[in-house]
Amino acid sequence: MLALAEALEAEDLINNFCQEWTSHGADVEAYGNIFFGQFLVLMADETRAGVSGCSTDSSVRFVKELEKKFNIDFFNRSSLAFIIKDKIQLLPLNQLSYAYENNFINGDTLYFNNTVLNKEQLENNWIIPVKHSWLTNRLKIPFAS
Repeated sequence: MLALAEALEAEDLINNFCQEWTSHGADVEAYGNIFFGQFLVLMADETRAGVSGCSTDSSVRFVKELEKKFNIDFFNRSSLAFIIKDKIQLLPLNQLSYAYENNFINGDTLYFNNTVLNKEQLENNWIIPVKHSWLTNRLKIPFAS
């Protein structure tokens, strides 16, 4: 998790990257931000300029530079984020069943669904109850609806 000063510095770097991001010489209409001091969101409006392999590679390089600078791992897919007792808690994927079976999380626990693919999904399906996520099948939650 980034401290406030680090998050503000990272946001400046992200804004600069978004302003300079190009794809085949065309400017990419982009938005980036740090949410809750630990989630990096980087979006491109592909209706204006498609994001090519090279421009995707440049975004990955940029994120890796941020990781190195701030000693944070934005690409870690082995941890899941939940809101537990009004705080964001990371839970290793391999401890998910244990956490559920021991009531650390339940179907109503808010989960950061980092599988969202576009702005609409980010706005509507990023922070959702566990029972409305892909975790339902993994945990065999009977009351998903």
